[in-house]
Amino acid sequence: MPKFPRSVAILFGAFGLCTAPLVMLPISSASAAALTAADTDKDGTIDLNEAKAAASVEFDKLDKDKDGTIDLKEAAHHVSKANFSAANSDNDKTLTKDEYLALVTKLFRAADKENDGTIDSKELHSKAGIELDRAIR
Repeated sequence: MPKFPRSVAILFGAFGLCTAPLVMLPISSASAAALTAADTDKDGTIDLNEAKAAASVEFDKLDKDKDGTIDLKEAAHHVSKANFSAANSDNDKTLTKDEYLALVTKLFRAADKENDGTIDSKELHSKAGIELDRAIR
């Protein structure tokens, strides 16, 4: 096994200690921001009604041309292409608010691993939770 000079080992160790918190910060901050924004009753969780209310506001922001629908371009950073296609029940290449809220309901149920009707910060870190977070803010 090769030996590294002590200064190189210290440098790599210091680099790891300095960058590890930076890597973790966005995930924790993002989930905290999502919970804070959507958690209107301030109980530390998001229920389906809170998620749908936040999604409704987000849909209105995404609907730039105010035609009552969003296309894939308008939804780009909030809904994956696969989720967009799955939610587009009438295959018209747009989502109505009802279709968008149905998608949010589906994502909510997938993220609610404890089946308690709420999403906490741990569940928000799951794949479905991250997709839900993207859709509601």
